[in-house]
Amino acid sequence: MRKVKLLEPKEFEQECTTVWSFRRRGNWATHKSKYRGNWAPEVVRNLLIRYSQENDYVLDPMIGGGTTAIECKLLNRNLLALDVNPDAISITQDALDFETEYNPTIKLELNDSRKLPMLKDESIDFVLNHPPYADIIKYSDKKIDADLSNIHDIDEFCDEMEKVAKEFYRVLKPNKYCAILIGDTRRNKMYQPMAFKVMQKFLDVGFELKEDIIKQQHNCKATGFWVNKSKDYNFLLIMHEHLFIFEKK
Repeated sequence: MRKVKLLEPKEFEQECTTVWSFRRRGNWATHKSKYRGNWAPEVVRNLLIRYSQENDYVLDPMIGGGTTAIECKLLNRNLLALDVNPDAISITQDALDFETEYNPTIKLELNDSRKLPMLKDESIDFVLNHPPYADIIKYSDKKIDADLSNIHDIDEFCDEMEKVAKEFYRVLKPNKYCAILIGDTRRNKMYQPMAFKVMQKFLDVGFELKEDIIKQQHNCKATGFWVNKSKDYNFLLIMHEHLFIFEKK
């Protein structure tokens, strides 16, 4: 078990508005930014502090680079961390290899988030989800059929996310919260409001929208290249994501 010098962020203030902006990603504990598209630890820390309590049972069904797992270990939340990609599970296992004062239960499993057979109805205190944005970043090859990042068609992707939303609604306890960070994209230079389409799927299954937080993006790869393309072909760069907070009433 590794000892790390910095277990907490040097400067941290809980967010209290609907616009979140973190110019520098946190590098405390074992957090790394190498896993492309993973969410910032500042986002996860804010969510866990505001919408969960110590010893709660939390679900992250697309664990990716392990950000949620690290923060759950630091903040003493029990976690079920799932992913369809075995590489994500391995990366998360490695990220959890550090010493801290807490010892919450953190389980890692390979699983498709559209079906959660290991969880009983109304057994989860808080759900965090940072899904792929359709096929903007592909996290695996076509051999992993359950990987939502292999879906190009936006409407098809949203239909599959509705299946995810139904399972979230089933396993979440009443009056508890589900957070999902999702962005938009462009197709043929036209803006595609993928986030709002996904939001509607969550509303359709019964969730109520508590918050719509605008998460500003910084340090996006190839931004300089796309700045010139934006001017040449008359389109604006998408530099924000939506962080929806849903409540199960």
